[in-house]
Amino acid sequence: MNYRKQVENFVELVLDVLYPKRQGSKCKVEISTFDIEHSLKSVLANNLAECNCDKEQVANDFMAHLPRIKDLLDKDIAAIYAGDPAATDELEIVIAYPGFHGIASYRLANLIYKFGIPLVPRIITENSHSTTGIDIHPKATIGESICIDHGTGVVIGQTSVIGNNVKIYQGVTLGALSIPKEKSSQKRHPTIEDNVVIYAQATILGGDTVIGKNSIIGGNVWITSSVPPNSKVIYDGKIVNKPLLQN
Repeated sequence: MNYRKQVENFVELVLDVLYPKRQGSKCKVEISTFDIEHSLKSVLANNLAECNCDKEQVANDFMAHLPRIKDLLDKDIAAIYAGDPAATDELEIVIAYPGFHGIASYRLANLIYKFGIPLVPRIITENSHSTTGIDIHPKATIGESICIDHGTGVVIGQTSVIGNNVKIYQGVTLGALSIPKEKSSQKRHPTIEDNVVIYAQATILGGDTVIGKNSIIGGNVWITSSVPPNSKVIYDGKIVNKPLLQN
């Protein structure tokens, strides 16, 4: 089995343990958290000489954080269900929604990335990118209750920061302005504060760009400067940025 496939199988195993209904009611294969730990150790053991980490400790730390990952994913599922009128139940979201698979892969990759392991997380998110069209860098910072609707073409860059209760539609780019390679360690991608909705094909660029909380970003807009809280940004020949009416 090639290494990318081994990492992909690890992700699917984690999701099957966290959400057993993914396996189907007739599945007779018994899997458990022990299988996750064993699979992760195997992935790390075949890690292409990526790092000299303590594989046993990394596996133990991963398992200790797994309940928190489950809590975050449950909140993401709830956000997707509330945000998509077409969603019928949790099982449909867990099995069939690319937005859920994209954010779930990111959350697992982000946790492993925090252990100082760069390659495995990139494989996790790139595998998900290949199947969902959603490209999230594992080092991005993403809060709770995230809804990625449809998802195809979504790009969330390495230094992006996303708050809680954010809804992102297809084709959205949270990207960087062109900079020299030597500045790659700087914050290059935007910050999206809580309760923001970003509609399809919006492009938001730059490390100093902040989209203020409770704002709505319309489709097809191009943003390279900050937007105040409680704003609506739309495109109809020009970009209009005005505070939303408050109750």
